[in-house]
Amino acid sequence: MTDEQLARYRSSIDNIDAALVHMLAERFKITQDVGRYKATAGLPAADLEREERQVARLRALAEESGLDPVFTEKFLRFIVAEVIHHHQRIAENESKTSDDSSAI
Repeated sequence: MTDEQLARYRSSIDNIDAALVHMLAERFKITQDVGRYKATAGLPAADLEREERQVARLRALAEESGLDPVFTEKFLRFIVAEVIHHHQRIAENESKTSDDSSAI
């Protein structure tokens, strides 16, 4: 393998990594909206049934794509844990905001 070939591989990897970061950023923007909705609607931050459906769906997609489903599940659970943490913070902030406005 030539250094040029390695550079082309690495360039492709860099492009994919950038796309992954942009996709994750977009996903987190949407989940922030979900968190605000859940907070105002009084819904819990976590939805275990939804999580399990997503895990099953993404494991199947991983298998179809030739990707390790165990890795895929770990990756999804890591993202979901972060999303739940964000939802909890949003709910706490909503609670503080409504407490502050009720004191007026």
